[in-house]
Amino acid sequence: MKQILVLSGKGGTGKTSVTAALADLASAEASVVLADADVDAANLELVLQPEQEETTPFQGGVKAVIDRDRCTNCGICADVCRFDAVVRTDEGYEIDPVACEGCAACHYQCPEDAITMVPMQAGEWYRSRTRLGPLFHARLFPGEENSGKLVTTVKQHANLWAIENKADYVLTDGPPGIGCPVIAATSGTQLALLVTEPTVSGLHDLVRILDTVTHFGVKAAVVVNKWDLKPERADEIGAFCRERGLSLVGRIPYDEVVTRAMVNGQPVTAVTDGPVTAELHRIWRAMVSMLED
Repeated sequence: MKQILVLSGKGGTGKTSVTAALADLASAEASVVLADADVDAANLELVLQPEQEETTPFQGGVKAVIDRDRCTNCGICADVCRFDAVVRTDEGYEIDPVACEGCAACHYQCPEDAITMVPMQAGEWYRSRTRLGPLFHARLFPGEENSGKLVTTVKQHANLWAIENKADYVLTDGPPGIGCPVIAATSGTQLALLVTEPTVSGLHDLVRILDTVTHFGVKAAVVVNKWDLKPERADEIGAFCRERGLSLVGRIPYDEVVTRAMVNGQPVTAVTDGPVTAELHRIWRAMVSMLED
């Protein structure tokens, strides 16, 4: 079982549309398990139209809760809280769950043992069925943290499913940027496909994400999406790849058919045999070859 991760240095480069197209191509010749590691704004499901089969709560951390029967309103908890999460009301002290960071300082300082740290649900993760294979995805509730932990949960369950069902590939639509969710998604990956665009910021973001995956010893390849909108910038990215000894496995042309396919909830490879699909076929063959080396 091989793990492939599709990443970009920022959002909006076409990472998800590329992932969906590669999933469509891969599923035609192998068994694939899909994962969406962008738990803050998952959108692979918008293309694959999954049918949810399992929903599991995700506990991302703990929050303080005051037992009114034991609380003597001494105010020590309010004094030690660095986040102003302990507020005084007419009924006594209360914890603001939005402000509480779960540090437990109030819990340890309470002389009456009136404060308990309670696990809180921070989101949900799902196992769904698609025509291309099972999809593992998640939703982090607004304002919650530990997105890296939720990404790890999604990937672990996708990998377990793949092992148990002898799947050939786990294909993950990664989160944008270079933060904790990206690091969590990178774990165990054999190949990271870095999707960039022909802009000044595109090259800058490519350098950032390349340095991140290289740090963790992951083999990387690059795709320039909509390269023909700014050919000179695409050439700069190509020169950078040659300089770094990096595989530039494809340059996808701009085509409005991609947008129409996404609006209709389909990978572009499922609705056209045009230049975009032909290039995605070449990209997939190059990736398979890299995984076999």
